[in-house]
This record gives sequence, C-alpha cells and structure tokens, in this order.
Amino acid sequence: RLVLSGDGLTGAPREQTAPPPPPKADENAILAEIRAVNDAIDNEKMSAQIDRIGVITAKIFDYQKTHPEKSPQLHSFLSYYLPTTLKILRAYAQLDAQGIEGENISAAKKRIEDMMDQVVSGFEKQLDKLFQDDAMDITSDVEVLENMLKKDGLSDEGGITMTL
Repeated sequence: RLVLSGDGLTGAPREQTAPPPPPKADENAILAEIRAVNDAIDNEKMSAQIDRIGVITAKIFDYQKTHPEKSPQLHSFLSYYLPTTLKILRAYAQLDAQGIEGENISAAKKRIEDMMDQVVSGFEKQLDKLFQDDAMDITSDVEVLENMLKKDGLSDEGGITMTL
C-alpha cells in the first residue's frame, strides 16, 4: 500500500511560471551596429547585402511598432535570425580586418559570403510574411469592388455600359 499525506511538506506548493521574456534590444542600437559592421567591411557585394539587411530590418521594426499584435510572429526573427546574422557579420568584419588571407580566414569569409544571398532572401520573406493578411484583405476588397462595378454597369468589362 501507498499512503500519501501532506506530512513533511513545508510551505505552499509553488506555481510553475514561464520565464519572463528577454528584454527587447534597442532598435536604434541594432541598426547602428548593422551600419558599423558594414563600414568595417571593404567587400562591395557584402556591403550591398548588409545595406539591404539594414533596410529590411528597419522596415520590420517600423511594422512591429504599428502592428504590435504581430510581435509573436517576429519572435524567431528577433531572437535568433537577427542576432545570429549580426554575430556572423561581426566575425566577417574581424576576419576581414586581419589583412591576411590565410586558408582558414579565406574559407570562413567565403562561407559567409556564399550564404549572404540566402540571408537577405530570408529577411525579405520575413517582411513579406508580415503583409500576408493585409494582402488577402486588399485582394478581397478589390474583388468585391470589381464585382459591384460590373453588377451596376459601371465597368467596361462585361455587363452593360451606358454612354451619354
């Protein structure tokens, strides 16, 4: 037999709570860091890609300010993709500053350069995903308006049009 009792327990049972969310990083500091890393890199193609990342990141921050309900959708971007990209770009700038193109330095820089198109594309897709619901709403509104214009004979497409 197993008999359970409250004997020996001290205090009330503790409730399990989720850890508090990490503090939000200062957006201006992140954008300034992107610019600073870009300034430290001589490679023109990399510089253009980093500029693009900065522009997209600023647009994502702006969207988040005006649509705070979308913040959960940005969790992965803000907590993983953006910080990891910055870490990799800082490493690239550090390697670039060495002024020596040894085998390890060259290989690491090449690997980063090769993945930058994919990173830029990922940032662009993240921004595009934020507008998915808006685009569907706009498409629905356009279809309704087109159908109403046709129904009321106010469209050149199909239906009857009257000329005066």
